[in-house]
Amino acid sequence: MLFLYLPLLPVSTVTTHRILGIDPGLNHTGFGVIDAAGDKLTLVTAGCIHVPPGDLAERLAVIYRGLESVIAETHPTVAAAEIIFVNINPRSTLLLGQARGAALTCAAVHHLKVHEYTPSEIKQSAVGTGHADKSQVQMMMRQLLKITDDLQADAADALACAVTCAHHLRLSDVVNSGKVQARTGLLSLKSGRSKRSAWTQTATRGLTMWELYTCLTKRQISSRVMVWSLITPSFSGKMAEM
Repeated sequence: MLFLYLPLLPVSTVTTHRILGIDPGLNHTGFGVIDAAGDKLTLVTAGCIHVPPGDLAERLAVIYRGLESVIAETHPTVAAAEIIFVNINPRSTLLLGQARGAALTCAAVHHLKVHEYTPSEIKQSAVGTGHADKSQVQMMMRQLLKITDDLQADAADALACAVTCAHHLRLSDVVNSGKVQARTGLLSLKSGRSKRSAWTQTATRGLTMWELYTCLTKRQISSRVMVWSLITPSFSGKMAEM
């Protein structure tokens, strides 16, 4: 296989997103807000909404009002949340689903589009492995966002969700730009002409191969020979093991 090493070129127009990441929970709901401009991620705020015991409706109201306050203070442009699955205890899953519903309703009422990701997608994108534990997520968020203060686990999970959203939005911004520079002019990513050249230019317009990998599933990547050919031998070996 021929491996191509292409320089990363800056994107001519960088879209800035302010992303609210939400880690819903009936006892503790984590939130994290970041600014994403190209490959630059900047922490705005992060923390937890601590929900006191009591009537379920009142607890859901605490989550709603807490997130409403965060939105009013930080003015995010988009939100991201984790998709939940049924666990061993159906009752706990039901309660978590209601807490998640309160959080998503708050985002929707304030006109925020909510992007949803599975836990494995978030861990893969934020840490590099879909089986990362909470301590690894905390450590990566502290390093990535240059956080020196204490970072609670729920807040770290919310930030990881926001970072995952940032990676996906960045790829989407490049693809939705509609055209990429090719040797003979401008080619649409959706056209059938020179897909190899189109994906070459997509990868070189400010996206690292790691971001491409975390934004695409293995099946999607394998269908794009250009992406495979850009991956270094060592990184290709890691993917082959997955």
